[in-house]
Amino acid sequence: MRRIALLLLAFVLAGCGAGERGHGTATLWVTRDRGAHVIFAGTVPAGDNGIRTVARKLRITTRYGGRYLQSVRGLHGSLAGQRDWFYFLNGLEGEVSAADVEVRPGDVLWWDFRRWAPSTMHIPVVAGAYPQPFFQGRTSVVSVRHALAARIAKQVHGVVNSRAPVRNYIIVGEAFAPDHVHIADFRKGVVLELGTAIARRLAADPTALRYRFGT
Repeated sequence: MRRIALLLLAFVLAGCGAGERGHGTATLWVTRDRGAHVIFAGTVPAGDNGIRTVARKLRITTRYGGRYLQSVRGLHGSLAGQRDWFYFLNGLEGEVSAADVEVRPGDVLWWDFRRWAPSTMHIPVVAGAYPQPFFQGRTSVVSVRHALAARIAKQVHGVVNSRAPVRNYIIVGEAFAPDHVHIADFRKGVVLELGTAIARRLAADPTALRYRFGT
């Protein structure tokens, strides 16, 4: 009986361990000045909130009872100085305290320390987490260059030149400057504008927009 009990205990413990490993991993980026300088970039365990996920890797302080990020590695936010920490989850601006956000497997959590003015405090969406947020809803890649559009569409599980309305759009515009990148919210989704040169780089390398705000 003792042997059976030990085997059952080992099975339970093994099952618990497998469950913990099943949480998977997410990506954490910590930058400053709109992605111009990278402080940290790497994988982190998923399943925690947006504050504790940073604390796993970097020395931080918080405010308002741990609900807002005050400093990372000595970079302190300041209302008077109009500089602060802002976060994006899968390319979308956080709308609630990061303490209320669960980082799930495959997510990209991006914290950026930057100066702001009333007109630039809120940035709804950024390009640098590509191919997010284009996995959230159907995406159409709009271009006269069908082969190029098809390669980009494959990256976001989208379609080329959809005739039916979709949630998101990526527009490769011949009239844009070759390295033009601009992203904005559009209806219930987002629209990303690309010049032909940056579109070709993106088609060859999905990380070509990494850390770019594109606003």
